[in-house]
Amino acid sequence: MASAMRSMVALKRGYATAASSVKAPIQLNSLTGTYATSTYLAALKKSPKDLEALAKDIEAFDKKIKDDAKVSAFIQNPTLSASERSSALSSVVPSGSSPILLNLLTVLSENGRLSSAPKVFADFNSLIAAYRGELEVVVTSAEPLDNKALNRLDKALKDTEIAKGKTLKVVNRVSDYASSGTKPRGQSRRRE
Repeated sequence: MASAMRSMVALKRGYATAASSVKAPIQLNSLTGTYATSTYLAALKKSPKDLEALAKDIEAFDKKIKDDAKVSAFIQNPTLSASERSSALSSVVPSGSSPILLNLLTVLSENGRLSSAPKVFADFNSLIAAYRGELEVVVTSAEPLDNKALNRLDKALKDTEIAKGKTLKVVNRVSDYASSGTKPRGQSRRRE
C-alpha cells in the first residue's frame, strides 16, 4: 500500500514537472510582465507558429490602439461595465486574430487592467525579441545619426560579449535634452 502511494506521488510530480518544460527566455518582474509571460507561454505551448502569429496580431492591435482614437479611448476608459467591455472587445479585435489575444484582452478587462494593455504588449515584445535572439540597443543623441555612424555602432557592438549569437537592432532616439544639457520639467539638477 505504501509503495502504491509513493508511486502515485511520483506520478503527480512527474506531471507537474512536465508541464513546466516550456519557459520564458527572460524573466519579467512586473504585473504587466506576468500577463505577457502567461500569454507568451500559452502560445508557445501550442506551437512556435502560433507564437509568431500571436506576435503579429499583438503588433497590429497595438498599432490600432495608437492610431485609432476610439479604440484608445475604449482601452483607457475605466467607467465601462464588464458587459460593455466584453461586447466592445469582440467588435474591436479583428475576427481573424489569435484567440490567445482575445483571451488576454478579456482577462485584462475582467481584472480591470485593460488600460495596461500597451504595457503588456511592450513586455510581450521583449519576450519575443529574446525568443528570436534579438538585442535592442537604444542610442539617444541630440540629432539623428546618419547610417555611417549607426553602422559603426552596430559593428562595434557586435564584438561585445553580450551581443554574441544575437541579432542587433540599433535604435536611434533623438532627445532635445541631450544637446541643451537641461532636464525635463519637474526634475531638479540640485538636491535641496
